[in-house]
Amino acid sequence: MLSKFTIIPALYILATFANIAVAQYQTQDIEQLNTKIAKLQRQILEMQKKHETEINALKQKINQLATQTGQPELTDELASLRELAKTKAAEAIAEKEPEEETFESRGLGLQALNPEISVTGDFLFSYRQDSTSNESTDFNFRTLGIHIESWLDPYTHFKAAIPVTESETTLGEGYVTLYNIADDLNLTLGKFRQQFGVVNRWHKHGLDQVDFPLALRQIFGNGGLNQSGLSFDWLMPPAGQASQQLTLQVTDGSNNRLFGDNSRNRPSILAHYKNFQDLSKDTYMEWGLTGLMGWNDEWDMAAGTTKDRSEITAVLGADLTLLWEPTEKMRYRNIEWRSEVYWLNKDIQASDSSGGDTLNAWGLYSYLQTKISRTVDIGIRGDFYVPDTKGYAGTPGYSLSPLAVTRDNSYLWQISPYITWWQSPFVKFRAEYDYCNGKGIENPEQVLWLQAIFAAGPHKHERY
Repeated sequence: MLSKFTIIPALYILATFANIAVAQYQTQDIEQLNTKIAKLQRQILEMQKKHETEINALKQKINQLATQTGQPELTDELASLRELAKTKAAEAIAEKEPEEETFESRGLGLQALNPEISVTGDFLFSYRQDSTSNESTDFNFRTLGIHIESWLDPYTHFKAAIPVTESETTLGEGYVTLYNIADDLNLTLGKFRQQFGVVNRWHKHGLDQVDFPLALRQIFGNGGLNQSGLSFDWLMPPAGQASQQLTLQVTDGSNNRLFGDNSRNRPSILAHYKNFQDLSKDTYMEWGLTGLMGWNDEWDMAAGTTKDRSEITAVLGADLTLLWEPTEKMRYRNIEWRSEVYWLNKDIQASDSSGGDTLNAWGLYSYLQTKISRTVDIGIRGDFYVPDTKGYAGTPGYSLSPLAVTRDNSYLWQISPYITWWQSPFVKFRAEYDYCNGKGIENPEQVLWLQAIFAAGPHKHERY
């Protein structure tokens, strides 16, 4: 067994040899590092000499160029480099040959100039019960609508609607709109459905019900107010949080119900003000006021004579729309309430030769509609109309109906529940029940409507 006197000297000898080995290893590393540093220093010196040579050569060229151009010798290195760069760039531009201009024919792209054409179909079946008609059922292809649109240039848009019925083809609408002829002002020229309230502007296939409201049809006629002329649409500055729009239309007085005695075709003037504002993130309100004025000047008398006298016809209207549509479920749920009221004041010459007189008639409608799923809407509309009372209103050949009747305190009302199913964005079906009754105008009438509306083309069921 080894004693501690033997182990201690052995350990001392080993430590000594280890220190000697470490010292030798460190010495070798230091020598290698010094060698690398020396090598790097030589490379840096060589690079400095090389760059100094290049810089001197560049300076000589700059000085020579300055002498040739008659400029003083440039001493600032940065300024010299800038001048050289400008000179070289000018030489490159001068030496560059002009590119050859190539003209390409775009004849193959002329189809982009073709107008967009859509076709809508409005097919009705009705089952009727009343005491004034022998017909109980009827199939009626009410309208095949041809709709044409095109941008004529970046500022002018063309639009036309041509309704084709089973008996005739007419021009429903045809107009061009010039945008921004002044700040926020557009100009429309042609024949168009006029902006009296809201729904008069719509086509029948775009209505929420089968037909126009009762009061609108009684005052303007079954086709509504649709005349030729021009329209200025001005987007007014906002009023607080509300947007405003003013429409001024000057059209020929050709509506038979209002201006049937306008032999000189004096123009009618319409003004419509619209106010729109968000009440919350889910609810908006829109209301408007409308005024229409025109003239009549030739009156047929019961005695077989005519009387020339200019008389004014005026119609006033007000409309209100409220829509609640939750942002998160707007495609599945909403509630819409729309109402309009109409008031007519028409100065006339009485057909019984009793002199000047005035017709006053008024009416309104209101409907509530809600979306109960993505494809189903249900609603109900109420209509009310009150004509004037004139003793001579029923004169044979000179009847004033439906603006005036002979019986006092006459009125007409209608209630219309309905349901609309959108099979797709291009096809929809509607079922509607109309119950109409009143006093002194018509007998009770009940009609069940089944309606199919389809659209072929890019515009689907556009309302106007």
